[in-house]
Amino acid sequence: MSQQGTNPNPVAPVPKVGERAPTLGMAVKFPKDKPVLVVFLRHLSCPFAEKTFRLLTDLSNHHPEIHCVAVSECSKEDTDKWIVQAGGEWEVQVLIDEPCDLYHAWGLGTSTTWAEYNPVTMWHTWKLKTDENLWGRNAGSGSQWQIGGAFAVDAGGFVRWSKPAATADEVPDFKEALKALEGHWGMPS
Repeated sequence: MSQQGTNPNPVAPVPKVGERAPTLGMAVKFPKDKPVLVVFLRHLSCPFAEKTFRLLTDLSNHHPEIHCVAVSECSKEDTDKWIVQAGGEWEVQVLIDEPCDLYHAWGLGTSTTWAEYNPVTMWHTWKLKTDENLWGRNAGSGSQWQIGGAFAVDAGGFVRWSKPAATADEVPDFKEALKALEGHWGMPS
């Protein structure tokens, strides 16, 4: 059974490759000179959110030709504290979306109990904890049921890679995102 959020805004369909990307809000404009990698983090208490964020910050340092954005559904205070604990934001722009309006505009609603607690996800959680020492942190706010996802958008504002998470343990493959952007406006071939 799916958990119900408190946001009255409906969840839009997930943007497909080739479609114009949804907005990131009034205060954020897509750069016209380079592509954007938008990552919607799961709940910050999830160790997979931390792994995803660490991979994104690493990518941001090695690929300055891409504008990296992370979206958090936790409060600004909790997100700021978590970012420091997770190693810093480096070249990643962090947006706060407590009401999940941006999540919903990009097709990311709430998860199911199965997606959160299926045996494979639980095994991957244990492996992440024991192999990479990522145990999750107390985020204080937000919802563990929020679905995460990642999207690559070219400099023209079109989606070139779309990966909503199917389960809690899904970490985006940013190499796929880079490959999807190759040869598109704003990205060398």
